[in-house]
This record gives sequence, C-alpha cells and structure tokens, in this order.
Amino acid sequence: MTLCEKIVLGLSLTLSSMAAYFVGDKITFSEQWGLYETLRTTASIIFAVVGAWFAIVYPEKLRAPFRERTTQQINSDTRFGTLFSPIVNSTAILCIVLLIGILAPILKQCPFFLEHKGIMRAISFGLLCYLTFWQIWTVFITLIPADMLKHQSEVDIARQNSIDHLMRRR
Repeated sequence: MTLCEKIVLGLSLTLSSMAAYFVGDKITFSEQWGLYETLRTTASIIFAVVGAWFAIVYPEKLRAPFRERTTQQINSDTRFGTLFSPIVNSTAILCIVLLIGILAPILKQCPFFLEHKGIMRAISFGLLCYLTFWQIWTVFITLIPADMLKHQSEVDIARQNSIDHLMRRR
C-alpha cells in the first residue's frame, strides 16, 4: 500500500468515525438506504466501465486462465494491476452493500438490535461514509488508465511528428 493510499484510508476511517459519532444515530436507516443504493449503482458502473477497459487493453490476460498451460507465459505488466484494482474495490463495495441489504431487515427483527437502534444507525452511517470514501478513491484511480492512454498517444504523436520532420529534410 502506497503512502497516498494509507493517508486516504486513514482520513476515510477518521471522517467516517466522526460522522457516525456526531450525526449517525439521528439518521434513520430508511434515509441511509437511498445512499447505499446510490453507492451500489456507482460501484456497478465503475465495475462495468473498468471491466470494459480491462477487456480492451488486456484481452490475452483475460483468455489466459481458460487455456491450457503453454511454455510461453504472458509477461507481467504493472499496468495490469492499475486496471485490476478498481475492479476489486468495486466488487468488494458491491458485496458489502448487497450484504447490508440482506442483513438490515433481519437485524431489525432482533430485540437486541432494536434496543440499541441509535448505535446501530451510527455504525451503519459510519460504514456508509467509509464505503463512500472508498468508492470516491476508486473513481479517481479509474482515471489512471485513461491518463496512461493519453500519455502514450502523445508520445506516439510526438514520435510520428519527429519522423515526419526528419523525412521532409531529406
């Protein structure tokens, strides 16, 4: 984990905890659920978009697990992880939100959780804040592949311009 990721994680945990402590117990779960649904939708969109990028940029790596082993292994590429990270993040966020959707109605039936409704709301709101910060981070890191393609395109254009310029001089 890079220093930047550690800082973002620390800030997310701190802000989530503060939000849960100060206001979370006053926000009903029905008010929170709309935000959970929005988070689920956002995570789904990011998963789909990055999955499409992944399929376009690394089609061989997607086919490799379904083929028989060959002696020629695909070279590891650090950029592969850059595209894969948002997929993993969005998948984890989706799983957590889907589990909350199943667990919330069940927990609302338990007397223990009904007695501690304020604490449960605060925990839910803190988790919602944390997941939202995590998703914001994931949205930002999905821009990295686009920036890499833009940079490569600029390098290719500059190279072609240099070749064209040298060819005209002869």
